[in-house]
Amino acid sequence: MITIPTKEEWIAALIERHGEERQRAFLSATVAVCGLGGLGSNISICLARAGIGKLIIIDFDKVDITNLHRQQYNADQIGKYKTDALEENLRKINPFIEIVKHRVKLDEENLMNILKDTDIVCEAFDKAESKAMLVNAVLSDMPDKYIISGSGMAGFADANLIKTKRITERFYLAGDLQSDVNDGIGLVSSRVMVCAAHEAHIVLRLLAGEQELQK
Repeated sequence: MITIPTKEEWIAALIERHGEERQRAFLSATVAVCGLGGLGSNISICLARAGIGKLIIIDFDKVDITNLHRQQYNADQIGKYKTDALEENLRKINPFIEIVKHRVKLDEENLMNILKDTDIVCEAFDKAESKAMLVNAVLSDMPDKYIISGSGMAGFADANLIKTKRITERFYLAGDLQSDVNDGIGLVSSRVMVCAAHEAHIVLRLLAGEQELQK
């Protein structure tokens, strides 16, 4: 017989691992994940496992067979909207997480309203122009929010080349800062997941007050 833990049991188990002060900070936080592909779906899984209280997940696309080698979806979810499929998977991990879904393409017109209640924004887009748009908007128009972005995770190069750097007080960048899928280098699940873990981990460090990273 399958037994689902109570919310109290779930929180107690997380506190045992993370400490009460850190876990209370995680539970009270709202994090937005913008783009639910290889980066975003893996970031979301990490944050759900850590007990983040509320996730805002944003994507307009559907799950495709070409996504399955690096994204956190299942073969029987092909054709579903990524927001719906990811919510299903997140709730299997953490049934107590609050999830807000936006099945839209994030742009300059809608991002202020969608992101207004978040504490930290994770950028996980594929296109450079979309990345720049989101980072610039958060830094210029949302002075109370952190933005974490990814740049460079393609190919089979050493995963240890992927680092997290603090660019400004509120802007962190994860990746090797060099590899680009547009150069014909493929995306490999293991390296994409390393970069996603970097983004998720700096979220947790920021919330825990341990964000002292070298520029």
